[in-house]
Amino acid sequence: MRILVTGGTGFLGGRLIPQLAREGHQMFALARSSASHATLRAMGASPVDGDLDSTSPLSLPAINAVVHAAAMFRFSGPRKPFFRTNVDGTRRLLVSAQNAGARVFVHISAAGVVMDNAGTPVCDADERAPTFPNHFSGYLASKAWAESIVLAANKPGFRTLALRPPALWGPGDPFSRALPQAINSGQFAFINRGDYAFDTCNIDNVVEAVHCALERGEGGRALFITDQEKLTFRQFIASLASVQGLSIEKLRSMPYGIASMLGRLMDTIWAITRRNGDPPISRSMMRMIGRRFSVSDASARRELGYVGRTSRAMGLRSYG
Repeated sequence: MRILVTGGTGFLGGRLIPQLAREGHQMFALARSSASHATLRAMGASPVDGDLDSTSPLSLPAINAVVHAAAMFRFSGPRKPFFRTNVDGTRRLLVSAQNAGARVFVHISAAGVVMDNAGTPVCDADERAPTFPNHFSGYLASKAWAESIVLAANKPGFRTLALRPPALWGPGDPFSRALPQAINSGQFAFINRGDYAFDTCNIDNVVEAVHCALERGEGGRALFITDQEKLTFRQFIASLASVQGLSIEKLRSMPYGIASMLGRLMDTIWAITRRNGDPPISRSMMRMIGRRFSVSDASARRELGYVGRTSRAMGLRSYG
């Protein structure tokens, strides 16, 4: 197949492109600047200049499929940039993909689109759970909107699917990279000790799910994908800390309500002072990692043949 990947130099794209290239697929990757061309070529993809943030039409080569993995992700910040990249950019990509002959469009969504504003724990949710396109989090709101646009574009000859992984992890993921500094500086604190269910998805399991979605699956569907083994947020952090030689035993804990209030205060301070980057605590961050979050990926296993072959032990060994 001739496959275009967006977000090719990102965490998922950097894992996905080499794998698909090794399997004999002809790979293309959207490139925002010439600086990424050498990196993409080294991974096995031909760069295609184009920017999801621009209003200029995307000129794509003839392709069979698109894997849309690019997205703006931050825990804080104004809403407009999220919607420009994640919603408007996705809409433009859908049009360009069809014009380029694509028959399959696999969108990497986010399991968090079913999180509400109130902080209600999510317990074994499936695809019938509502999404929240007006969420206070610019990221979650824009991902919910983008997903709905992708699914609505499904039609005969143009099959669209959305994959919903929860917290992505694996060597080089942003959360694992930031964890040592957060722990060593004393900035990291658990919410309610982290003793709540928290679903995750190893990066190689996401790659597996993309393989499945490129080949099969009913169009117009959003599907959760997770790791096979279930664990608590505390166990998840402990495992990532352990492979980096860190301990969580002396980390502080605070109630969710206080953490959310502190996050809201930090968001306000950052917005007023127009500081760069995200605050150390934000309301959106607390919502995403501070409550129980478990979903069922039974539909993906049944409809796509997804297994989640990379176990937690295998994923942790890859950090070495």
